[in-house]
Amino acid sequence: MNSLTEENYLKAMFTLTNEKGEVNVNDLSKHLNIKMPTVTSMMKKLAAKELVDYQSYKPLRLTESGKKEAALIIRKHRLTEMFLVEKMGFGWESVHEIAEQVEHVRSPEFFDKMDEILGHPKIDPHGSPIPDKDGNIVWKEYLKLSECVPDTEVRLSAVMNSSEDFLRFLNSKELHLGLTIRIHSIEPFDQTMIVSYDNKMNEVLSSKVTERLLVEKLMLP
Repeated sequence: MNSLTEENYLKAMFTLTNEKGEVNVNDLSKHLNIKMPTVTSMMKKLAAKELVDYQSYKPLRLTESGKKEAALIIRKHRLTEMFLVEKMGFGWESVHEIAEQVEHVRSPEFFDKMDEILGHPKIDPHGSPIPDKDGNIVWKEYLKLSECVPDTEVRLSAVMNSSEDFLRFLNSKELHLGLTIRIHSIEPFDQTMIVSYDNKMNEVLSSKVTERLLVEKLMLP
């Protein structure tokens, strides 16, 4: 059985690998805000458990067992976030810290029941995929809003950054998943985007925002 700290390392490696492709000790050190010698020590410990492939000065890699362990932790986290939003009325900006605590509950039955009550959701409140009970995960291909061009319509399907500050900003703009966004124009100098959605006309979104919004293209009528 892995400790809470070990689970946090596995989850961080899984997340960073999907974001960056390759992960090293320095990446983990920055992400977790833990000193590099401590991270190295933990990598050796996880390697002894055959969860991580660790070799000095080479990228870190989760083994197949490590990937499954990490995916199951993420499953518990994302199911918890969905339960808090769908069944308990929490805002999507308020669920991360609670899910960080609940994800370490050991009982698979607890999360299987949560999954059943929710109707077996495929994504969490932020649009991220929820792994199944075997640790399998289905990734969808999205575009960044910043990659889209004027005179197109897109559906907001996920957010890349689910920090509380960013989600509160999206709340203030009344931006939420499932929303249809019409792109009017893009400022060449700084990539500021003028968009409309719902009853919002000619809203201004900075490139810092459009880089973090993941969308699917819609066909115009």
